[in-house]
Amino acid sequence: MRIAELARRVGIAPSAVRWYEKAGVLPAAGREENGYRSYSDPDVARLRLVVSLRRLGLGPEDAGRLAHLCLERGAVDLDLAPLLAEQRAAIARQRADLDRLEVELLDLEDTIAAAGRARRTDPVPDPVPDPTPIRVLFLCTHNSARSQIAEALLGRYGGGDFHVQSAGTEQTRVNPYAVRALAELGIDWSGARSKALTEFVDQPWDYVITVCDRARQACPVFPGAVNSLHWGLDDPSDVEGTDDERLAAFRRTAAEVSVRLRPFVEIALRSAGRPPRSVTAG
Repeated sequence: MRIAELARRVGIAPSAVRWYEKAGVLPAAGREENGYRSYSDPDVARLRLVVSLRRLGLGPEDAGRLAHLCLERGAVDLDLAPLLAEQRAAIARQRADLDRLEVELLDLEDTIAAAGRARRTDPVPDPVPDPTPIRVLFLCTHNSARSQIAEALLGRYGGGDFHVQSAGTEQTRVNPYAVRALAELGIDWSGARSKALTEFVDQPWDYVITVCDRARQACPVFPGAVNSLHWGLDDPSDVEGTDDERLAAFRRTAAEVSVRLRPFVEIALRSAGRPPRSVTAG
């Protein structure tokens, strides 16, 4: 077959075939009497494997070497095993990042929709912004980690524009790792306490945000809430290991909460007719 047919069967451009030949990844093609390159089915198999390996992140040299070993010798060079393991781990990280991004986008869409509902419930818009703080309640199971971190961070980011509380369906204590993670961000949370959901049931809230699935199941509809949102966050308290590993989990939770709070603060302020503020992670 000629180069155009090879390129079509592999799914790449003829120029890419010539590039792989020039790089030594694909053996030099034979020539017909008229000078045209000539390829065979083994060339198709080799190039398909090379292209697949390249899509996994391998460089041209490593992809060509692995393809040669698999097709010519029927064996895999043990030196490539760590490389393949690294690529598999990189793919897993990318998949996790994409999953996390999708969740964050869904959370943002829900927040925008909630703010829109809040605007539509007021038939006569008031040209003067309401000075009353926007009331936000964060809920999780134990009010120990995630909801405490969210309360602390929104208190910093939102300032006087927000009245923030957190509570749990089961009252326990504030996790010391949450206190340490917040201290690293310059927030003294040492005096915080775990609060029960029953303390806030009869109060009006502009936003009730559950940050764990169990809390969402326990109170899918919160009395007095204008808008209910759900931010599914992994529980950092579930992480076991060394002191550094456990603290790192709480740092990640604080970072994830910050990612969600930045757009939330701006959207909630705009919905209340107030100018948005610049929210930073510092």
